[in-house]
Amino acid sequence: MPVYLGLGAVVLLLVLMLLRAVVSTNPARLARGTQIVVTVVGIGALLVLIAFLAMERLGLALAVIAGLAPLALRFWAEWRRRQAASSPPPGQASQVETDYLQMRLDHDVGTMTGTVRRGRFQGRDLGEMSHDELVELWRECRVEDAQAAKLLEAYLDRLTPGWREASRAGANAAANSGGTMTREEAYAILGLADGAGEAEIQEAHHRLMKKIHPDRGGSTYLAAQINRARKLLLG
Repeated sequence: MPVYLGLGAVVLLLVLMLLRAVVSTNPARLARGTQIVVTVVGIGALLVLIAFLAMERLGLALAVIAGLAPLALRFWAEWRRRQAASSPPPGQASQVETDYLQMRLDHDVGTMTGTVRRGRFQGRDLGEMSHDELVELWRECRVEDAQAAKLLEAYLDRLTPGWREASRAGANAAANSGGTMTREEAYAILGLADGAGEAEIQEAHHRLMKKIHPDRGGSTYLAAQINRARKLLLG
């Protein structure tokens, strides 16, 4: 009997030392060994309790439980703290601003919202704009703000999968139809205010064509629209 009692005391001492080491261990190292530690501690504590109960040492068994309880609670609290730290707090969101757009991504639900900061649709919320308006804004951003264009592509991909094919087909149809362009539309395409002079029109045309000319990987449709706008305004 004294031999079992001595073995139980040794195991108890080892378990207590192990638990103290666990509680004081660096969290990063502790995270890597959590499963092993929990297994060893659980088996050790169970063996000690079984040994004392087999020897009808209820007092010692209760002492083991009393000794383990505070450390077990500390271990549990530390584990919960690390779990909470590894999860992003609710209500988090990311916000990105470009010249043309202010976009916000809600981490909880994954929704994207945004506001137009410049251009024809300045001040409009993306959620209030029609699909055609969003595509027009995207075309404008492709010329003026490449980062905003990429954000809009992500927004439209979520909102209307397949929008690229539809907009491409619509653009080709419009280019082939030779539909009438108003002077207001021509000024808007060149990014100018109504009544801009010849020098401003020439400068805007030159600047835009340098950015989106098909020879430089730009859009044939946009290049055609810019040329039409210049021709209309200059007669």
